Amino acid sequence: MTTEPSLEQFGYQQELRRSLSFTDLLVYGLIFMVPIAPFGIFGGVFQASGGMVALAYAIGMVAMAFTALSYAQMARAFPMAGSVYTYAGRGIAVPVGFLAGWVILLDYVLVPALLYLVASAAMASFVPFIPVWGWLVAFVVLNTIVNYAGIQMTARVTKIMLVGELIVLAIFIVVGLAAIARGRSQAGALSPLFDPSTFSWPLVFGAVSIAVLSFLGFDGISMLAEESRETARRLGASMVAALVLAGVLFIAQTWIAALLTPDRSRLLAEGDPQGSAFYDMAAFAGGPWLGVLTAVATAIAWGFANSLVAQAATSRLLFAMARDRQLPHFLARVDAKHRVPVNATLMVAAVSLVVGLYLTTREDGIPLISSLVNFGAMSAFLALHVSVVVHYVVRGGSRDWWRHLIAPVIGFAILVYVVINASIAAQTLGLLWLGIGLVLLAVSYASGHRPTLAGLTDAPDPSGTSDPRGGAR
Repeated sequence: MTTEPSLEQFGYQQELRRSLSFTDLLVYGLIFMVPIAPFGIFGGVFQASGGMVALAYAIGMVAMAFTALSYAQMARAFPMAGSVYTYAGRGIAVPVGFLAGWVILLDYVLVPALLYLVASAAMASFVPFIPVWGWLVAFVVLNTIVNYAGIQMTARVTKIMLVGELIVLAIFIVVGLAAIARGRSQAGALSPLFDPSTFSWPLVFGAVSIAVLSFLGFDGISMLAEESRETARRLGASMVAALVLAGVLFIAQTWIAALLTPDRSRLLAEGDPQGSAFYDMAAFAGGPWLGVLTAVATAIAWGFANSLVAQAATSRLLFAMARDRQLPHFLARVDAKHRVPVNATLMVAAVSLVVGLYLTTREDGIPLISSLVNFGAMSAFLALHVSVVVHYVVRGGSRDWWRHLIAPVIGFAILVYVVINASIAAQTLGLLWLGIGLVLLAVSYASGHRPTLAGLTDAPDPSGTSDPRGGAR
């Protein structure tokens, strides 16, 4: 029998409110990934995959499934906020944890700005008398108020938003299948999964590097470890469940959409610079009303629901790093009434506002920030897989070869291939960001402020039951 380690064993006090159930965690993960996420990036994935968009999402789901399994294992060992930052820092070494946290900041800090920008542009196209920057400010302010009200308020709002998204998705699937039954399909039934005229592995994995943007978010559940009233095992199970459910929905909707896409040759040749390919397809399948419905639903889902939970997750990452004094300590302040990391929440709002407003002035803003978000997440996930092997097999002597060695190695290999096939801009800027992190780490060591984690020692607990580095044994 093994017991789960408590937060206090790692040198921390319980400051955040434990109130989230398994259902709350599952809903949080689903809303973070957005069940209708492919609506907004369908055209880009369609072109990049040579029309095999369902295949790109299927491979993306498999790749992320291995990552979810690794998350579940590390969540059991270290049931606290911080995600990859915590897992790599305690599972491998403190400097590695800092670099993993630094890299994944590209994902967590920039993704709210990306979501606000996409949603604001969509809303401005329907309500043009309010400019893009006006919508962006409104979304930031609204989400900050909801997040400040507490994690329970966030959980209630996300459940309502999830129901709305699923209703829109159900309408699209029913109308789309009816259109296919009426003979409106523009391609062979299996072409979204395999098209011999365009297939190549580099092509498909290049598309996967875009498609995985839709899956980013299941890992955000790990940020709520200190606000969950479930066991660490159940928290890990909620990550896997959210990923699988979202993956099935992504494959189903993109399969239908790929069959109904009009003027496929033009989309393959020219891409989707306006981001309207899915909405044009929806209008073709069911009429203008369906095009408008899917566009508005995407704007609300990305600008409010998804960015709401993204802001919550990002604030917990900043809170965890600041608590260990690897970021300015004022970010670790917890509001006494609402029990949320208030300064971190406000910091995320400020960064999202500044970055979002800046990107409204750039034509390449959305592609640029999307590539950085993906690169940051994939790079951090690589560190996660290494953490599982080092913590369980190298240090713990585990003989659970599947969960602690084979699955992490497979997940690592898939992600390496995805990163290699990512855009050159993403690789360049991502490595530059990593280089900045290395410089900061070197300066920290040179100045004598060696980064540490609370309660972390190199000496094992003589009782053999637990230690701050490894938790339950």
